[in-house]
Amino acid sequence: MWNKYVWKKQSLADLSEETGHSHVWVRKQLDSVLISKPDIVPHPVVIGTDTTFWGQSYGVCVFRIPAEKENIWWQEVERELMAHYHYGRKILEDRGWTFLAAVVDGRRGLTTVFNDIPVQICHFHQMKTVTKYLTKRPETLAGQELRAIMLQLPQSNEKAFTKLLADWKKDWCGFITEKTHVTGTKHWYYTHKKVRGAYMSLERNLPYLFTYLKYPELNIPNTTNSLDGSFSHLKAKLGVHRGMRKDRRYKMISEILSGRGGK
Repeated sequence: MWNKYVWKKQSLADLSEETGHSHVWVRKQLDSVLISKPDIVPHPVVIGTDTTFWGQSYGVCVFRIPAEKENIWWQEVERELMAHYHYGRKILEDRGWTFLAAVVDGRRGLTTVFNDIPVQICHFHQMKTVTKYLTKRPETLAGQELRAIMLQLPQSNEKAFTKLLADWKKDWCGFITEKTHVTGTKHWYYTHKKVRGAYMSLERNLPYLFTYLKYPELNIPNTTNSLDGSFSHLKAKLGVHRGMRKDRRYKMISEILSGRGGK
């Protein structure tokens, strides 16, 4: 019954009709199911980690092995804090896991959680961040040129990409440092703050954009696509059962992230 509820997308009404019992009885049967996290023998891995949210204040932080398509730790969170990632890493290392490298989405501070191992920032998330600042159709020539550089990221390497950024900055340094003063006050702001923000994001993350090329023996992914796909699958399954009580929701999340019945 639990397997049908989670993996076969059967609703409480479906199960009630199928079993001939009331909704209350079906809920009690589902609530009695115990979920345990995967029992995988700890070993050295390249880890991917991220947090996905439902609304503003409910999410799940997940550690996943992209190469093996296995989630090995997750926890409910109200906000995305670096403390959750530090905690997850400590828990897993205490259990015997060894992290060879990490793939992250580029959120500020996340690289420091894994500052003793190689860190790769997801190309997809980096491009998404730049697009957030510039849009897909930048109005200024500086923005258009910067977007063109950003689009070369997946096919580029550190030396070539660094030169492209340096050349762009040389051409547009005055543009991104131009200030607008607020009349009658001492306050000011960067006139072209969106273009500046896009450039600063690329400059700040540059040391982590080509880690996957520096350690070919580790087979580090250059995106968090494995996690993103896992999150999409998770949300599609949960979307069938709207309005679940919080504990039931997390129980279903744990079932799906564990992969039982879904392979």
